[in-house]
Amino acid sequence: MRPKLTPLILAAALHAWPADPNVVLIISDDHGWPDYGFMGNAQVRTPHIDRLAREGLTLTRGYVPSSLCRPSLASIMTGLYPHQHRITGNDPPGEARNANSRASMVRVFQESKTLAGLLTARGYMSLQTGKWWEGECKCGGFTECMTHGDVARGGRHGDQGLDIGRKTMQPVFSFIDRAASGKKPFFLWYAPMMPHTPHNPPDRLLSKYMGLDFGIAKYYAMIEWFDETIGQLMDHLSKAGVADNTLVVYMADNGWVQVPGGVVPSRAKLSPYDAGLRTPLIFWHPKRIRPARDSDALASTVDVAATVLPFAGLKPLAGMPGINVLDAKARSRREAVFGAIFAHSSADIEKPEANVKYRWVVRGRHKLVIPHTANASLALWPGSGSVPWMRGQTELFDILADPGEQSDLSASQPALAKELAALVNRWWPVAENRQ
Repeated sequence: MRPKLTPLILAAALHAWPADPNVVLIISDDHGWPDYGFMGNAQVRTPHIDRLAREGLTLTRGYVPSSLCRPSLASIMTGLYPHQHRITGNDPPGEARNANSRASMVRVFQESKTLAGLLTARGYMSLQTGKWWEGECKCGGFTECMTHGDVARGGRHGDQGLDIGRKTMQPVFSFIDRAASGKKPFFLWYAPMMPHTPHNPPDRLLSKYMGLDFGIAKYYAMIEWFDETIGQLMDHLSKAGVADNTLVVYMADNGWVQVPGGVVPSRAKLSPYDAGLRTPLIFWHPKRIRPARDSDALASTVDVAATVLPFAGLKPLAGMPGINVLDAKARSRREAVFGAIFAHSSADIEKPEANVKYRWVVRGRHKLVIPHTANASLALWPGSGSVPWMRGQTELFDILADPGEQSDLSASQPALAKELAALVNRWWPVAENRQ
């Protein structure tokens, strides 16, 4: 005999959310964390990202686990740290950089389950556009791809998929329309190589910034161009009638600092500092997520999979270290976020510890950076010599009082440095740095 539906149960049933929300991941490329209107930059124009931030849950103290695109994107897709999925650099060792060695890196990645694959198995249509390093993207779980990913044909980081945003939005629009007409839930990976170099924005946007240093003007115009494409994407979700049941997640793959006069090795991309690691994280759904801005809680892009999966009715996989950031209690309980910086070209594609340059932790207002001196000879960039900010010593910063991380406190607060080092070593123990 079926239980009688009380008015309360009946009301809950009538207002139950659809089981399969659409999911759109928007990932900007080489985008500094302060360089948005909603983050306080009064010069750059980002009205569409600002809207997402205003209407969604915005976590301003978000981090990527590693400040380089390939390992960062792999962490977003797998919900794992780079030392877990083992994609730590963009390329294999220089002397073996050929189709076979690149294919070997792809095979390493494909040993991990992906967010795309888990949603596809649930019945989602899924489309990859933009940056994609991991070979033929259907092996990454997508049902449709812009990128061919064939390393034998020169596939590296996106090939044909890199047309999205800069040249066309039509593949995204067509995909959304087909999913909507077929009443199928969908997953969209929108990772255009923007505002990444080449900084070649249209003149109509560049002219808005011409009172600034020319390099900064081009960078800001690229950000506004990228923001325009987000507006086009959001408008099309509304036009197709699917916006009300779509979860949109925004983040950057790593940070950037545009230096007046040109680009020089900075404390940003490939560095262990906030200029390279920090990104705002935004989660937007017009019906299920209330607008809120959290400027205290720490978040990480390894949380994306752990948040999206339960939103779509699935459980995060065992071993995923992230939390569901839509749970305010889970955010408040988090003690710290972690990460590691690796050489651009991996010395050993099977052993992450062979490629690590730094490990780091942020807890509260403090950040500890630990160098791995055994790998001091590994170049961060191919062919790079010494980098001005690279140091061979542990550094401790108060990142709230000193957001530029200029004042090392490790000598004046050795007990705190030791305590944070112990956290790092429990997270990922690398023998040389045990303290």
